[in-house]
Amino acid sequence: MFGVKGGAAGGGYAQVVPMEDINLHFTGDFGAIQLANNLLAAMLDNHIHHGNELGIDVRRIQWKRVLDMNDRALRETVVSLGGPGNGYPRQDGFDIVVASEVMAIFCLSTSLEDLKTRLGNIVVAYSKNLKPVTARDLNAHGAMTVLLKDALAPNLVQTLENNPAFIHGGPFANIAHGCNSVIATASALKLADYCVTEAGFGADLGAEKFLDIKCRKSGLRPNAAVIVATIRALKYHGGVDAKEVNKENLAALEKGLVNLERHVDNVSKVYGIPCVVSINRFTADSKVELELLDSRMKKLGVPVVLATHWGDGGKGAAELAKIVVGLCDKPSNPTFVYDDADPLWEKISKIAKKVYRAADVSADAKVRAQIKKLQDEGYGHYPVCVAKTQYSFSADASLRAAPTGHVVNIREVRLAAGAEFVVMICGDIMTMPGLPKVPSANKIDLVDGKVVGLF
Repeated sequence: MFGVKGGAAGGGYAQVVPMEDINLHFTGDFGAIQLANNLLAAMLDNHIHHGNELGIDVRRIQWKRVLDMNDRALRETVVSLGGPGNGYPRQDGFDIVVASEVMAIFCLSTSLEDLKTRLGNIVVAYSKNLKPVTARDLNAHGAMTVLLKDALAPNLVQTLENNPAFIHGGPFANIAHGCNSVIATASALKLADYCVTEAGFGADLGAEKFLDIKCRKSGLRPNAAVIVATIRALKYHGGVDAKEVNKENLAALEKGLVNLERHVDNVSKVYGIPCVVSINRFTADSKVELELLDSRMKKLGVPVVLATHWGDGGKGAAELAKIVVGLCDKPSNPTFVYDDADPLWEKISKIAKKVYRAADVSADAKVRAQIKKLQDEGYGHYPVCVAKTQYSFSADASLRAAPTGHVVNIREVRLAAGAEFVVMICGDIMTMPGLPKVPSANKIDLVDGKVVGLF
């Protein structure tokens, strides 16, 4: 909120309210996740300080602290300086809360009992004889569950037109699995004829993880998908500078449309889900640009609709809703990108080649050895959660449109035994982002008792 992404409550007449609360502290879910994560970190260091009965190798500690703030200075730190009373000095670091395994566990748990079990399975370190040490070994999972027990209840809010909505959890799809909680989705399905959920950051990140992680583990299966796009973004993918996207440019749109076509292909052919393309209309969009986009989508046999809900509220998305209802009546047989039985390396290779259209996957000897070790230790059946840039189908943010033949480099591998997936960090993506040169925080203020600048 204070960095670059902006609000998460919608905009114009397409908002969930109370917007200020949702975008800031809301009900304290993120605070509870941060506390639970850091309690485990504190108990880990405390155990080592008081004799290290479990024989933890301080060089093989896996658990990081987290903070709900973009702060690059905390990516790599040293803790326990200042003498024997402060513990054993070691290298440490912080991730942002949304990247915490506790966040993933929170969103994938189906009950308090399941939550507690998953928290207990977190691998925090390895002993001197290379055995995994878990949160259960430290007897931390019970207290962590207590911190999270109230937060696990979904948050019911409403749109400006009084339609109910759940907002619960928030793992970013570029560095985590990118979906709201299973509990919120299951609750919504019991309360309405149609349930809409978000799997953000495109069909290469959000949709892939929604299916291969959330749906695989929960049994949920989508009947239809809405692919959201803008003329502005497609011109950007066609090579136009971000400052020039409001100017009519058919040549750039022509080039950039391959990006949207790739998303459509992923959803309809790779995942096997009926889909519709929804164009969020901006006033700068020209008639000829919209006609070009419509003609290209028709060649793919995919319906396309102009959505004006930002300015018109629900009636601006009524046509889209009717198309979605029609799609839901069609046969849908969603498929996964890889099988549970596939080795970890094959899983990341299938994602890279089938979804990103990469030529290959690369990793240095150390990372390859880590992947092999996880495979040999019995974690090979876990899904893979890819952390990469959201700006490109590749792991390179500068490669726009629909690149092919690129190589996806795996920089780091992390085990999330409680969430039951393996995180593979690709390219230069960071699990602790930094603030931009001009952070959004510069515009946020309290004026006459009202919060301003959140958009």
